[in-house]
Amino acid sequence: MRFAFTEQQLELRSAVRQVLERECTVGDLRAIADNRAATHDPDDPRDAHGTGGRSAERWAVLSEMGAPGLLVAEDHDGLGLTDVDLVGVLEEAGRASVPEPLAESAGIAAPLLARAAAMAPEGGAVRELADRVLPQLASGELVATVGGVDPAADGFTTTTRPNPAITGGASTQGTVTTDRVAGAGRAGLFLLAWDAPGNGWQIHAVERSAVDVVDTPSIDPTRDLGTVEWTAWPHTVIASGDTAAELVADLVDRTAVAYAAELLGLADRMITLAADYAKDRKQFGKPIGSFQAVKHHLANARVALEFARPATYRAADSLARDLPERSEHASMAKAMASDAGDLAGRVALQVHGAIGYTWECDLQLFLKRAWTLSAAGGDAVTHRARVLSAALDRLGPA
Repeated sequence: MRFAFTEQQLELRSAVRQVLERECTVGDLRAIADNRAATHDPDDPRDAHGTGGRSAERWAVLSEMGAPGLLVAEDHDGLGLTDVDLVGVLEEAGRASVPEPLAESAGIAAPLLARAAAMAPEGGAVRELADRVLPQLASGELVATVGGVDPAADGFTTTTRPNPAITGGASTQGTVTTDRVAGAGRAGLFLLAWDAPGNGWQIHAVERSAVDVVDTPSIDPTRDLGTVEWTAWPHTVIASGDTAAELVADLVDRTAVAYAAELLGLADRMITLAADYAKDRKQFGKPIGSFQAVKHHLANARVALEFARPATYRAADSLARDLPERSEHASMAKAMASDAGDLAGRVALQVHGAIGYTWECDLQLFLKRAWTLSAAGGDAVTHRARVLSAALDRLGPA
């Protein structure tokens, strides 16, 4: 099969790039980083969650383009497109290092909620929630995020834990804490997974008014990361048992593909920054880009990126068609994209030399995001182990 993007998909991607070049500049990213460095007080007008002065404006422009509702069905006021349409948008979001949780809201939470509703009984609370929330997500009026699960070589681990100080021990009803929730400072709805002791996996939908968010410091000051304290009640459960386990797998796959797409954009941006610098920086009277050693480093980074791209695009297609191999393809994409992002960062830093370590150099803004996304949603080692596990399962017992 020959895979290629349609003209409309390429035009959408190009339009997003043009908008982000205007709405998400290096100056905007620096302003966010400065705000995060200035305060950790959530009541401070400088904004402890790092949304920055232009966040609402930027999100409004993306919403006008329909980006938050790309995967939302038309009967819920979305565009009704697929993951193949979204992957290019997320790649451009990564290239600009967009601080808003576009990947979490549009690429993970919205389709996860829609899938949960499709698996729920008609007329139930889950379908009512989806009917109310999905149009708000599509319009950008509401932002959602996800959390509570990390991939492992042979399954999943939960990042949600009971709070013993409040509940008196492990409980399926009581206050719990979910670590490392991206977009927590902006989200109005949280879809949180929990491997509840004695009850298995559950997915909870918790509104902003029912959570406490503690800002979590990150190596990337433009990334909105938080620890979420919330109460697990029976009425917040939207899936449990086998249904929840299936949704957890979907959450992990979508997170892997979304972050892989963003890493492609980040790697491309860092390689471009390094190449541009190599053209201007001179040693011995010549641009350093004319030296073979520099050329080889940049070429190696570009090769890693170009190998990661088709793997990520295939994973997006597998999600769109809900193929049986979707988890394996998602892990391949994340492993290769994490490697490509790491290599591009190392090469760009080496090409820049000592100035690359400084706050004044723009490279650091994209390098730090690449470091965080390389590990988020499972690092390359974890996802390679998942691919190996899937291959061994197909072979069967020795």
